[in-house]
Amino acid sequence: MFLEIKQHLRLAQQLIMTPQLQQAIKLLQLSRLELINTIREEMETNPLLDEVETGESPGEMLKEGEDIPSVSRDEQISEAPLLEGDRRDFDWGGYLNDYYKMSGLGSYHEEKEFPSLENISRKGVSIQAHLMWQLRLSNFSEKEREIGTLIIGNLDPDGYLRTTVSEIATISHTDKEMVERVLKNIQEFDPLGVAARDLKECLLIQARHLNLDNTIVGEIIKKHLYLLENKNYKAIAKALKVSMKDVTDAIRIILQMEPKPGRSYSNEESQYISPDIYVYKIEDEFVIVLNEDGLPRLKINSFYKEILKDKDLKSPAKEYIQNKLQSAIWLIKSIHQRQRTIYKVTESIVRFQRDFLEKGIGYLKPLVLRDVAEDVGMHESTISRVTTNKYVYTPQGVFELKYFFNSAIQRTGGDTVASQSVKEKIRKIIQSEDSRNPYSDERIAEILKKSHINIARRTVAKYREIMGILPSSKRKTI
Repeated sequence: MFLEIKQHLRLAQQLIMTPQLQQAIKLLQLSRLELINTIREEMETNPLLDEVETGESPGEMLKEGEDIPSVSRDEQISEAPLLEGDRRDFDWGGYLNDYYKMSGLGSYHEEKEFPSLENISRKGVSIQAHLMWQLRLSNFSEKEREIGTLIIGNLDPDGYLRTTVSEIATISHTDKEMVERVLKNIQEFDPLGVAARDLKECLLIQARHLNLDNTIVGEIIKKHLYLLENKNYKAIAKALKVSMKDVTDAIRIILQMEPKPGRSYSNEESQYISPDIYVYKIEDEFVIVLNEDGLPRLKINSFYKEILKDKDLKSPAKEYIQNKLQSAIWLIKSIHQRQRTIYKVTESIVRFQRDFLEKGIGYLKPLVLRDVAEDVGMHESTISRVTTNKYVYTPQGVFELKYFFNSAIQRTGGDTVASQSVKEKIRKIIQSEDSRNPYSDERIAEILKKSHINIARRTVAKYREIMGILPSSKRKTI
């Protein structure tokens, strides 16, 4: 047995992720606002990128046939090359005119008024700030104020205390009795029931404030919260040896209490969605317009174009400018490719989901990534990137592009229905039910069968849970 070294020649194809291709993929999956931020960052680091002035036509960005020194052949990309020979002759006027036609930024865009979007949000006061204001106005000693600050700082957004009295006593170097005394005072602050350690304590504080802690209301909160949660009113009446009327009267009072005192002081700002695409219905056709509002229109800086023509320009400076020029060209091309791809994918979705756009969610069709990929001649992974974090305004409302992709559920007769449409049918069935005698999951499945939709009870339960709808036992009202 012996070792021998041999050389073999093998021919194989391999996909190389060039920096330009990586950039194109990155831009494709960005949302519109992320794209704007990325362009701004590139403009700060690349001096050859300029923003088109208001009133400047796309044809003024780079004149057709203008000589620009060549970039090395190694930096060129075989996919849709921008260079020919050693000259960089590029029809920027035609290129950008096509771009603006594709994106819907022609005369139609200028005349069409976009839907108004609310763009003013009010930042609310946090529960901690509201309580600290009351703490400073209270007649507390310096030590008690320190303990109170620790208690308020350990509240969650719902207003519950998420640490123990012992831990606060250890941190503040005091005894637990003093911490308990300060805690009881803070629990009387507005909103009532704040700084409670659990739901029972929160409701008892509110019952005590109403002088109901020693009544049926207090007894239910202290001993029978589990039965109340499951709406087992008969068991509560039996345990307390009172009538059903007394139980229902007490429960009405409890239901008016606030189980999460801090939620009305949430400091989370409202999030407003700015659509990436608009779909309008004009007569019998749907028109797609890309949202270019705030998106910088880029051009090559004319100053550096003139510098490159200087034959006396030193090599390091020339190489630097050429690299930045290549980067600028590819950024503009990648943005164009991104917008064109989004347009094509949206156009395909509109063709598949025309009934939904005209009639509503009940007419949403089953659709998978492969259907759109085959329609537009792209890979499924590209469709997935395009539809991620992209929102479209339609006559039926604003939706994420991924919303239009649904699995198929078989109907009686052989045709199919989208899973999202089935969820909406379940929602409407529950909305129309008698709240005193709500439908069980089995009963909802039977109702759906009458509409030729055959799904199992457990599927109804799964869809109901996805939509955040409680089971029938917890939907029942008094």
